[in-house]
Order: sequence, then C-alpha cells, then structure tokens
Amino acid sequence: MERTNEQDSWKLWIEAHGPKLLLCARQWTRSLADAEDVLQEAFVRYWRHQRQLPGDPQALIVTSIRRAALDLARREDRRTAREEKAGGGIEEQVFHFEKLPGEGDERRIEIEVALQRLPDEQREVLVLKIWQEFTFDQIGGVLGIPPNTAASRYRYALNALRKELEPLCHG
Repeated sequence: MERTNEQDSWKLWIEAHGPKLLLCARQWTRSLADAEDVLQEAFVRYWRHQRQLPGDPQALIVTSIRRAALDLARREDRRTAREEKAGGGIEEQVFHFEKLPGEGDERRIEIEVALQRLPDEQREVLVLKIWQEFTFDQIGGVLGIPPNTAASRYRYALNALRKELEPLCHG
C-alpha cells in the first residue's frame, strides 16, 4: 500500500510542477518534442537513481533535465554534421511559448526572439529564476556557479530584455 501512496504523491507532484519543468526543458532543446523527451528522461533518472538523495527534488530534476538536454544536443549536433556532410537539411526553428490569452502572435515572437538573443548563461538563469522560481542558491547548485554569479546573470538578462523590448512597449 505504501508503494501506491508514494506513486500517487509523485503523480501529484509531476502534475503540479510538470508544466514549469517542460518550459525549462524547452529552453535547452530545439523543439517541444525534444523537451518532452528530455523531461521524461529526467523524471526516469530521478525516479530510478536520485529520489533517495537529500535535497530539493525539483532542483535535482532540473539538473537532470539540463544534463539530458546537453546530451541530446551533442547527439543532435553529431547527427546534423553527418547529415550536412551527406547533403541533408536543418530543422526549422519552433518557438517556445504557446500563445498567451490576450497576446498577439507578433508580441510572443518578439519576446521569443529577444530571449534567443540573450547569451545562454543569462537565459538559463532567467528561466530557472522566473519559471522554476528557484533561489539564486538553487540556481548556483544546478548550474555549478556561485549564487552571486547567478544573481548577476539574472540582472544582466533582465536589463538586456528591458532594453530590447522597451521600444516595443512605447512604440
């Protein structure tokens, strides 16, 4: 009976945190399908190997998501290089966000483009801070950087987005 309770509580936890984790995975992947695969792989890794570890389960899963996404990116880069050598093409870019209520596609695309222009290090911190609601200590643990570095990258990302999107707000 205890096994069922553990599985039920885990299902509830996934339902509560899954959408944010998917968005997080999406920032490190090339498509929604890849993000879903990476997220599933991270959940399986966590369930099989990490759930008994001390610490915040969400931080452990985000670390697994990042590692799985990096592994996938390396495999995809090797595959793309082989295909380009053989004359194949590159997949078209797909945007990360669904259309928000009251938001036009144009605005969503502008935000997507602005996010993609951020350096990877800043975008990672921004996603973990805003969508995962991590503290700078947690972000530092996930990314292997000091909390102060995470805070600086977050401020730089916000400033860069503000500068890029400001003309759009006033224009």
